[in-house]
Amino acid sequence: MPLLPTALLLTTLLTPSPTRFTWPLPPPHPVVRAFEAPATPFGPGHRGVDLSAAAGTPVLAPADGVVVYAGAVAARTLVSLQHRGGLRTTYEPVTPAVTAGRPIRRGEVLGHLQEGHCPSPCLHWGARRGHEYLDPLRLVSAGRVRLLPLTASTPPRGG
Repeated sequence: MPLLPTALLLTTLLTPSPTRFTWPLPPPHPVVRAFEAPATPFGPGHRGVDLSAAAGTPVLAPADGVVVYAGAVAARTLVSLQHRGGLRTTYEPVTPAVTAGRPIRRGEVLGHLQEGHCPSPCLHWGARRGHEYLDPLRLVSAGRVRLLPLTASTPPRGG
């Protein structure tokens, strides 16, 4: 009988949600530079992740949202999306295929990857809620679930 609640819980946790994020690039998803949270609001860090891909690769909306910006900022072009819950994501350098104000659905093409961000082409993917920068990889990874058998003869872990 104790297995039923565990099975129901795992089914609930592992069932994909319609609001879950997907990767903004087709597979594979090699991370060439990881997220590094800044210690202070204006301190050094890497406010996103860099994903390696060939120039011209389509950049896809990882979740439903609204395009809040699509165009040039300084020497790069980027696309920025506003999602439910106050989350904003950005993608650069991208030749936009969308315009500001347009609703976007998960999987739609936002634009195409340009060269210029890394030594070889890569997509810088950022995420923030309010003024707090977040690791965008947390949007696509649910962590790993690992069940261990527990019997009367199993010694407690960590002790």
